[in-house]
Amino acid sequence: MRNVFVDGYNIINSWPELKIIKDYSLEGARHKLIEMLQNYATFKGYKIFLVFDAHMVAGNIGKKERYGDYLIVIFTKEGETADVYIEKKVNNIGRKWEVCVVTSDSIEQQVVFQRGAIRMSSLEFYHEIKQIEKKISLKIETNGINGKNTIEDRIDEDILEKLRKILKGH
Repeated sequence: MRNVFVDGYNIINSWPELKIIKDYSLEGARHKLIEMLQNYATFKGYKIFLVFDAHMVAGNIGKKERYGDYLIVIFTKEGETADVYIEKKVNNIGRKWEVCVVTSDSIEQQVVFQRGAIRMSSLEFYHEIKQIEKKISLKIETNGINGKNTIEDRIDEDILEKLRKILKGH
């Protein structure tokens, strides 16, 4: 399973729709990003660690929240930036597991690359997310158009006929 570390505020400040939301609600932008990453992670089967800086919050001990099977949201502890958190984690697993770090911070990209991770810019990741959103929408539309909502709709006609005969006792 691929592990993806995402610098949350870096993403919020670089994705067009999140920047707009952030202008009136930072919390709203965080929730929208969480929703987008949850869909992406579930579709791709990737484990995503979304890391937000909380290093300026006095007395903050850090916080982790799990969203389903694939997304973990981390707020760093006082004095720890998202970059430092990501670097530590990548240092521990970067050469053992497949790891990708999403950030547009060029220094951060170099550091994590040296520690065994693949790097991706925020805008590259944005385009990948948008591509997956289109695939998810198409899949939903296709299932709706075909009307494949019951077992009868999903199995071959000859198998369905055999099952009907079994039910009738023939």
